[in-house]
Amino acid sequence: MRKIAIFTGTRAEYGLLYWIIKELHETERAELQLFVGGMHLSPEFGYTVSQIEKDGFPIVEKMEFLLSSDSPVSICKSMALALMSAGEALERHQPDLLVVLGDRFESMAVAQAGMITQTPIAHLHGGETTEGLIDEAVRHSITKMSHLHFTATEEYRNRVIQLGEQPTRVFNVGAPGIDSIIRLPLLEKEELSAAIGFQLDRPYLLVTYHPVTLAKDGASKSLENLLEVLDKYQDYKILISYPNADTFGRHLIDLLEQYSLRDTSRVFIFQSLGQLRYLSLMKHCTAVIGNSSSGLIEAPTFCVPTLNIGNRQKGRIAGETVVQCDDSKTSIERGLKKVVGSDFRNFCKSTKNPYGEGTSSEKIVELLLSESLDGVLEKSFNNLVLNK
Repeated sequence: MRKIAIFTGTRAEYGLLYWIIKELHETERAELQLFVGGMHLSPEFGYTVSQIEKDGFPIVEKMEFLLSSDSPVSICKSMALALMSAGEALERHQPDLLVVLGDRFESMAVAQAGMITQTPIAHLHGGETTEGLIDEAVRHSITKMSHLHFTATEEYRNRVIQLGEQPTRVFNVGAPGIDSIIRLPLLEKEELSAAIGFQLDRPYLLVTYHPVTLAKDGASKSLENLLEVLDKYQDYKILISYPNADTFGRHLIDLLEQYSLRDTSRVFIFQSLGQLRYLSLMKHCTAVIGNSSSGLIEAPTFCVPTLNIGNRQKGRIAGETVVQCDDSKTSIERGLKKVVGSDFRNFCKSTKNPYGEGTSSEKIVELLLSESLDGVLEKSFNNLVLNK
């Protein structure tokens, strides 16, 4: 039986990992070790560890490391605490394999601990580019510390190989976030209104705006521009999810809270709704607005238009349902007019998602259970691409 540790530090990340966690928990071929920390343990971000417990998964480690501040120094300190906590957890549980996802600072700290404790690492969503964020460097750093790689497209697989990883250990499996769209019994609009306690009695826009960590103020001015433009769309209700616990994130939260208080009958803001309700909101919305990867990866499966603002996702593959704009008011207004228009929305109905069709989790689980780990810690640099 292979002991597999999975780390999750955010609500969105847990949603992407859910079916992998579930299948590993249910199989007799693995012992699941779930490490939970970061935003999951913060009341400010919805204390989402309670959802994990409600789902019935065994949490072997609760890792307290997220400081109640969003300055660069506090993020550095949170990373240091995460590294210490992860090192202790890995020493206690001695997993055969550690699974991390994406590009967040918590995941990099946990991967560092895995590297130092000689724990083989499997990395999901490597090879992607987000040039407006520190996540770009974080993601590629995790790639170089990892031993098995599960990418969301063939282009991303090629980029991981370009970074020197062995092709036989890099697998294009698609994006696991799509699996929930296919597998979950999503709510109808009336059920959804009751579930969130907010009337969805007219068209609505689903907004997620995260800090842009390479911008001096986290792109606060950009968010202000977006909110001003949204004020011109009074026929639409506005549903806003909290930004991540990144540098300058709390200032963005303050702006969003103030905006919602101006008209609570029209604007609904939430810390976390869980995968079922969030994906149900996405299914029924007129458009997804902001700078979250969910607008590029999950929304196209619903054929729902996305307005992607600014540089946060710059370089990431985007399908035909995604309209790009810069963060000026003029550009946002032009883009928003397009994505809510009936012509573009009808066009989106005929498009396909470049991130797959929702079978990623089962592929990943089988590879986690079956791939040989013999000699995997002794990595050699693949020069094949460089020599072409």
